[in-house]
Amino acid sequence: MKKVEAIIRPFKLDEVKIALVNAGVVGMTVSEVRGFGRQKGQTERYRGSEYTVEFLQKLKIEIVIEDDQVDMVVEKVINAARTGEIGDGKIFVSPVERIIRIRTGEKDLEAV
Repeated sequence: MKKVEAIIRPFKLDEVKIALVNAGVVGMTVSEVRGFGRQKGQTERYRGSEYTVEFLQKLKIEIVIEDDQVDMVVEKVINAARTGEIGDGKIFVSPVERIIRIRTGEKDLEAV
């Protein structure tokens, strides 16, 4: 099993969700996060004053899937989240050792 974590722009969530659901992904976790990468924040104006927003708002999507689904899920996220501009985000893929469903005690793939 693998965990795919994608950091995306907030307004791309619906497109990513639809793409993943249509591809058969049955669950995901979405968190509001803040951070910066190569953008290093951005300068904005408010009432005539300039200020720098150092940590930009993003969303983190976490999906646990079978190993053979990784390439397909990554491709769906890329296609749905890409704008072509700096700040589109990142995708991280990590191994998952165990999963336990709290309610039933099911383990691993049965718990996904």
